[in-house]
Amino acid sequence: MRLIGLDPGLRRTGWGVIDAEGNRLRYVACGVVAVTETGTLAQRLAALHCGLVAVLDRYVPDVAAVEESFVNRNAASTLKLGLARGVVLLAPAERGLPVYEYPANLIKKAVTGFGHAEKRQIALMVRKLLPGADAAADAADALAVVICHAHHARAARAGIDDDLAIEARR
Repeated sequence: MRLIGLDPGLRRTGWGVIDAEGNRLRYVACGVVAVTETGTLAQRLAALHCGLVAVLDRYVPDVAAVEESFVNRNAASTLKLGLARGVVLLAPAERGLPVYEYPANLIKKAVTGFGHAEKRQIALMVRKLLPGADAAADAADALAVVICHAHHARAARAGIDDDLAIEARR
């Protein structure tokens, strides 16, 4: 099964694609949809959508997993991130893909064993879990999202009733 993980951002949305077969995860590709800071917000969101559609068309995933947003202190930034996140949720949903969402702490815990891991730790574990994945920060975060989903989905299918499987059923 081919999975895509997405780490939403208005300027840089990370994406990562893996193939999952049982317990085996195989790195396929990763990158960033970078949107220029010029133009109207609507134009920037349209560019983000167009970039995501191109990635989805190229790699044809079966499932998408997206990192949930956190609320930060700057209301304007939070709102813009929410709009970008809406586009990130829309693009795979338009293609009929199931879209799963995971909170950042759960993603970090699934990948590193620690819910408050730093980006550097996440990137290191992503490289260990997915040989060949030499991803920059946003792409590594997206790969962490998809690793998290792969683990949760496998636990849910196996009927394992641990914290991760419970979260995957939400």
